[in-house]
Parts: sequence; structure tokens; C-alpha cells
Amino acid sequence: MASTSSSTLSISSSSTLLDAKAPRQSPASSPQSVTLPTLPPPPVHSQTRPWKTAAFCRRIARNVMGMATTREAPAAEIATTELAIAETPEIVKTIQEAWDKVEDKYAVSSLAVAGVVALWGSAGMISAIDRLPLIPGVLEVVGIGYTGWFAYKNLVFKPDREAFLRKVKETYSEILGSS
Repeated sequence: MASTSSSTLSISSSSTLLDAKAPRQSPASSPQSVTLPTLPPPPVHSQTRPWKTAAFCRRIARNVMGMATTREAPAAEIATTELAIAETPEIVKTIQEAWDKVEDKYAVSSLAVAGVVALWGSAGMISAIDRLPLIPGVLEVVGIGYTGWFAYKNLVFKPDREAFLRKVKETYSEILGSS
């Protein structure tokens, strides 16, 4: 292992790259070479088809002149604007109108961020409780028991069901103001 190796990096005119790193093959083999793909020649617009370039320039000039004289957008711009307006869903428009009506946007934004943080924290707490060995089963039994008690007390018999529906309608009208 007393031999020394010189590493050189050379690029030839034929787009061949000789790698200067130690080859992974046997030392007797030739250095690795990588060939780069050649790029296609750039398109020559003005020499072969001068009428296309002139037509493009005339179209741009016509659009600029139309905008300057009538203060209207060119036809292509109108089409893309109408397309963008047609694609906007109704819910987005409703949300934008509601956001424009909000007076204290800072408070609403703060409440939204606080709500997201609270949701994230409660999801983490629920997943932590779910990993405990006995508690999820106990909570499931409690939920099934409460559901059975609620159904027996409010839904099974007709007078109880009518009283429950009346109470729900009263609460609904209190919240909304009218039914």
C-alpha cells in the first residue's frame, strides 16, 4: 500500500466528466466517466419565421392600445378573470363577507388560535388517557350506562319523549331567539 494515487478532475469538450474520486472498481480499471445529455439548440424565431414574431408583437400592441383607449382589460385577461370568479365556491364568498363584517379581527383571530391550541391539547390528553390500561374500558362502561339511562328516562315512554322534545325546542328558541 505504498503506492500513491493522484486525483484529477477534467472536463473534455465532448461533455464527458471524469470522476476524480477513488473508483469503487479494481484499481487497474479506467476511471469512471459520466456523460451529460446535450441540450437542444435554442429556437430561432426571428430568422425562420419573422411573421410569427411580428404577429405576436402586433397582438400585444393591440391589447395595450385597447387598454389605454377604453380602459378595459384584454380579452385573454377578461376570460381568466371570469374563469376565476366562476370557480370560487359560494362558501368562500360567504366566509369573505362574514370576515369583512367583523369589527375586531384581532380578537377573533386570537380566539381561533386559542381554539386550535385547546383542540390540540385536548386531543393529546385524550390519547394519553386512551393509552392507560384500565381507564378506557371504565369510561366506555360509564358511557354505555349513561346512554341507557338517558334513553330510558327521556325516549322510551311517550309522555317523557314529548316533554324532552318540548324542552329541546325551548332551548333552541332561547339560543336563536326565534324558531
